[in-house]
Amino acid sequence: MNWNKLETAEQLAHINQESFTQPILILKHSTTCSISVAALGRLERSWTQEAVGNLKPYYLDLLRYRPISAQIAAEFAVTHESPQVLIIHNGKSIYDASHFNIRFDEIKKMVNE
Repeated sequence: MNWNKLETAEQLAHINQESFTQPILILKHSTTCSISVAALGRLERSWTQEAVGNLKPYYLDLLRYRPISAQIAAEFAVTHESPQVLIIHNGKSIYDASHFNIRFDEIKKMVNE
């Protein structure tokens, strides 16, 4: 799985614009949380790019970039959780899941509808 790192507010603005040409996945990950580590591992083991087409994955280390995590919650009108996955399409969050509800089969279903 080829993660794109999300580290700046400028990148978030770019992601918003990019979502009008392709769907975007954002994973908010806490490096010190065992549930977050488990959810990340499950997602990475299940991931096949062919199954999700042009879905572009971004990774946010929310401990290092907490203000960006808060900006994501505000900009896409979702409650902050950790770990959390969002799918952004046409500037809106069309899907979000947290903890052990982060499942590749659900992500795949959302982008293939």
